[in-house]
Amino acid sequence: MGGGGNFTNEELVGKALKRYGRDKFVVATKFGIAFENGARIISNSEATIRSQLADSLARLDTDYIDLYYMHRLDTTIPIEDTMRVLKALVEEGKIKYIGLSEVTPQELRRAHAVYPVTAIQMEWSLQTRDIEDAVVGTARELGVGIVPYSPLGRGFLADMASFDHLDEKDFRRSMPRYSGDNFEENKKRVAQFYEIARNKGCTPAQLALAWLHSKGEDVFPIPGTKSSARIEENARAFSLVPLEEATMTEIETTLAPFLGDRNTVDALKGAYIHRL
Repeated sequence: MGGGGNFTNEELVGKALKRYGRDKFVVATKFGIAFENGARIISNSEATIRSQLADSLARLDTDYIDLYYMHRLDTTIPIEDTMRVLKALVEEGKIKYIGLSEVTPQELRRAHAVYPVTAIQMEWSLQTRDIEDAVVGTARELGVGIVPYSPLGRGFLADMASFDHLDEKDFRRSMPRYSGDNFEENKKRVAQFYEIARNKGCTPAQLALAWLHSKGEDVFPIPGTKSSARIEENARAFSLVPLEEATMTEIETTLAPFLGDRNTVDALKGAYIHRL
């Protein structure tokens, strides 16, 4: 869970916690995105962490967060220092477990040496597979769960046609893989994937999620959605798990690496693949 929509996500979850009981939920949220002179920045300072945690606890109307994620690495602060602050918060009972996002294998090892990391949130989907080279192996060696975000390729693996009619302000328009010649070539590859889904009698989204779930019991993708119908559709992906080895191979062969970077690189979106 993030703090999107002026943090209304946390406020809404807080109402659910109060209505149905805190012990029925595992709550995860993040820290690390701050504002300075009107611009968004990454800050993992102790002051920022403690301030943002206090705000989240207030919005959620709870005494603790189950899984507290670092949103992005603050390259001005050693990750060991960040982990020591988070360790203190665990000891104070304000958080239970620590999560990281967008880290290299080396950063994960350094962090884990200070205090056990429970989960890492990384972009992983059929169109973004960089973490398979080293991050996945390191996480498994350390016993760290893997939480893939954007498992449906920001919707491209679920509803390709919608990308021809994106709103002018849609941030996906700025991403290299969804523009120009890259976009046209990637559409051809996704069309072949859609055909595999049709042959299996499922939706493309279900097949994309089933592929990720079939990568291991330590993989927990978090697809985003705006409708309950999509939630139900996504949940039915479990009926396909585990996918047969032949199907896994067919999918991975059909969807060769996508053309174009996954992000426009700037100070805020300095993802791990640009720091290896």
